[in-house]
Amino acid sequence: MLVGVFVRSPRLPRSVGLLGPAFVAAIAYVDPGNVATNVTAGATFGYTLVWVVVLANAMAVVVQYLSAKLGIVTGQSLATHVGEALPRPARIAYWLQAEAVAVATDIAEVVGGAVALYLLFDLPLVAGALVTVAVSMLVLRIGDRFGQSTLERVVIGFLLLIAVGFTAGLFVAPPDPGATIEGLVPRFDGAESVLLSSAIIGATVMPHVIYLHSGLTAGRLGERGVRRSIPDLLAATRVDVVVALVVAGTLNLALLLTAASSLSGQDGTATLAGVHALMTSELGAGVALLFAVALLGSGLASTSVGCAAGAEVMQGLLRARVPILVRRVVTVIPALVVLVMGIEPSRALVVSQVVLSVGIPFALIPLLILTAKRSVMGEDVNRPVTTVVAAAIAGVVIALNVALLVLTFA
Repeated sequence: MLVGVFVRSPRLPRSVGLLGPAFVAAIAYVDPGNVATNVTAGATFGYTLVWVVVLANAMAVVVQYLSAKLGIVTGQSLATHVGEALPRPARIAYWLQAEAVAVATDIAEVVGGAVALYLLFDLPLVAGALVTVAVSMLVLRIGDRFGQSTLERVVIGFLLLIAVGFTAGLFVAPPDPGATIEGLVPRFDGAESVLLSSAIIGATVMPHVIYLHSGLTAGRLGERGVRRSIPDLLAATRVDVVVALVVAGTLNLALLLTAASSLSGQDGTATLAGVHALMTSELGAGVALLFAVALLGSGLASTSVGCAAGAEVMQGLLRARVPILVRRVVTVIPALVVLVMGIEPSRALVVSQVVLSVGIPFALIPLLILTAKRSVMGEDVNRPVTTVVAAAIAGVVIALNVALLVLTFA
């Protein structure tokens, strides 16, 4: 019903050309962190956590629409709004936690790209990480030189590549329909399943993309010198968000279902290299190759989006611009440290997603407050039901984080 409300609009035909920003955000929803968490969840717990993937994607639709809406209506990003509301010491502290989230994001994306290059070309992980960073810089340069619309098209191309690779396994070994439906019933299976649930949500409702999406839409009102009405833009944005995130959610679910139907209960699923080897033996070399290529595309595209998000947050909160190359070098260092120290990449990916989950409330709560304020949004202020749904989403995320901390320390 919620999807139907978002896509139904008489203004849609005039606004189709405005689609795109949500697809940039969506690429982060299929990053290597998602691959690790969803494959691990399916291989370890079968179909048990299907409901978590579906719930996380539904939450993401609401959150990303509110972020895009804030940028369209106010002409400012979420980070800029937060920066204007906080005194300098609080603003710096807020930026530090956001930067920690950006670092966790880079760990997932750069490590994932490095693992993919190792699987495809036997390239050492550290060298693969450097190649991933270099290509991500090239993608960002394309956006800087040719504009946001060109970047959107490049990212959509990556998304299509990822779609082929992550769904191939479903055609070779289709999941059990009955078990899939049963997996929609909310339940857990021990502390590790709670950890993975938090990681799945952290890998789906991603803090840095909440900040970025509002920045991507902040200039849409007068883009290319043509003044567009807010209702037209909001109508296009609803479709943009629903289509992009349904695609991303389907890919995440495909990963979990493939692992549940083909890899469940087998040794070696704790690592991406092990998953690749099992796919080769269980699903064939062709499916395994497509998986590795899709993982590479995921790492390359998502690390570019993550770097852009970090720059957006720094500019909004600190009112400072740092050259994109400098940001790349600084934020990639922790990922390189992880690889040099020999920490198992797949475990690092899952833990990085837990860090993202802990950072969600810091982005989500201000977004909820701002979009519910008539003084900020005017006549486009959230309806009461939207505020209730968004508050429920924040409550679910915070509750999972508290449960995660309790289980960790216990």
